[in-house]
Amino acid sequence: MKKTLFLNFLLTVSAIFASCSLSNSKEVLRMNVSSEPDSFFPWESAAADTAAIYYNIFDGLLSFDKNGKLHPALCESYEIADDKMTYTFHLRDGVKFHNGASFTSEDCMYTYENLAGLNGSSPKNELMSRDVESISAPDPKTFIIKTKKPFGGFLALNICPILPVGYTNHAEKPIGTGAYKFVEYQLHQKVVLEKNENYWNKENEPKIPRIEIYVMSDENAILSALQAKQLDIGQMLSAENAKTLESKFQLFSAPQNMVQILGLNNSVKPLDHPLVRQAITMAINKDEIIEGAMGGFGTKLYSNFSPILGEYYNDRLSEIYKNDAAQAKSLLAAAGYPNGFVLEITVPGNYRIHVDTCQIIAKQLEQIGIHCKIKTVEWTTWLDKVYSKFDYQATVIAFGGKLDPSEVLRRYLSSYRRNFTRFNNPVFDETFSKADLETDLSKRIKYYKYCQELLTRNAPAVFIADPNNTVLLRKDVRGYEVYPVLFYNFAKMYFE
Repeated sequence: MKKTLFLNFLLTVSAIFASCSLSNSKEVLRMNVSSEPDSFFPWESAAADTAAIYYNIFDGLLSFDKNGKLHPALCESYEIADDKMTYTFHLRDGVKFHNGASFTSEDCMYTYENLAGLNGSSPKNELMSRDVESISAPDPKTFIIKTKKPFGGFLALNICPILPVGYTNHAEKPIGTGAYKFVEYQLHQKVVLEKNENYWNKENEPKIPRIEIYVMSDENAILSALQAKQLDIGQMLSAENAKTLESKFQLFSAPQNMVQILGLNNSVKPLDHPLVRQAITMAINKDEIIEGAMGGFGTKLYSNFSPILGEYYNDRLSEIYKNDAAQAKSLLAAAGYPNGFVLEITVPGNYRIHVDTCQIIAKQLEQIGIHCKIKTVEWTTWLDKVYSKFDYQATVIAFGGKLDPSEVLRRYLSSYRRNFTRFNNPVFDETFSKADLETDLSKRIKYYKYCQELLTRNAPAVFIADPNNTVLLRKDVRGYEVYPVLFYNFAKMYFE
């Protein structure tokens, strides 16, 4: 049986890399991602791994650097009126889409009409729909957005991809203005991009002609491909395995502005009881998870917020719930579950870190009488059942990083359609709404810190850690950087 499994494994790896040269080519960069792309049409995609790829294909009016600072992209400059509700973008000259069409304000009108639902169709972006009052294009190089009210985080929304007017086949062949052009996507195998020779940003010109991104979540396959010179970058590796190859590769490990959680469906029994959720929180030893599932490469968290977001981060939450199994059992008894209960945890099987975390959590919760059944599903099933339909009891997943705190914390608003924990707290909603409207930075920070405290105390999920992305890189690869949102910036990468 073991021999058959091993042969199948070798055949799978061989099939994926059948067209690869074993030499260290400098014409092609090959790396892996853990999940299958859900859609290259930005308006249809919900997966962070997919966005990390399509940020190379598309540009927005604005972009961001590795510190999360916004800067002009398809606009040369912008102005915000004194009323804090009028944004004027001055667009770049000479920008071409991958199909040769010129970029103008007409493309911005088309994109934002669809995002905000201003053309009578269903809005493609909930926040744009909520906040945008009107848009206009007085000339081909000027685009103006008026919001319904001040919104401190509005600028960060404008990293969204600008799509060419009238073109709708992005699911099969996405077309943008980005540093790389889409070539092909082979289901279950790879995505191929090629250098955009006419890229507008001469300061950030792509250097590597071809990028191949392989869909691989099996760590043994990733390690084998690295050693066989079939991958140049292997990511989402365990620290333990990465260290064994450190002498042959560059080892890179850094926090991701990501929050791994044990998500709890607050709308189902017994998780609708706050004492039950608090008991689960107290029973979980985060240090064990960081050591066992992350090889010690992770930052312990207490709310849905990573310290990477700097001044917005509330650093006074660690004492609210300490790891205490005896106290956790008392809380369960007080909630009416002295003998515990059965908890089903649904986890996407393509993320080893989440599966390993699940297994550690199951052992920890067993100590307080909660018996866990781990249900491993495919990524597409998780997106459908858990993320879209809320058909689950508990799950282990990681929320991808965002540039603005409003985008991070919005996930717990009772009115947010993707609030899959089903958390409903009027005080949280009210505090978040105040922060959303506030343009004074010091007041905004205060509101968001209180939002974090409310999440910690009400425990809609167990906030575990910001896991490092541990990566092995070919010795001569340069320019690999970590961003506050998941983004593989291929234009920055090169071979020495």
